[in-house]
Amino acid sequence: MKMWRRKIFLGLFFILANTATAVAQCSICTKTAEQLGEGPAKGLNAGILYLAATPFLIIGYIGYRWFQSEKEKEKLDAQNREQSQL
Repeated sequence: MKMWRRKIFLGLFFILANTATAVAQCSICTKTAEQLGEGPAKGLNAGILYLAATPFLIIGYIGYRWFQSEKEKEKLDAQNREQSQL
């Protein structure tokens, strides 16, 4: 059980580690970045990636909390079933 969690964590880590080189600009942002120059264009691209990652992190946190609460409910249900059988 812990092995698949480790594999998922490592997979997500490597996916997120490689996003720094992604180009996340729309056509309007690309034209603006071309006018700014190379340095500010990289900053603009990093800002776009940062803004795009924030909703995914929030949704991931909510999903994790939901998973934990469901896991706890299952544990309590199993304990209640054991007590009712005795």
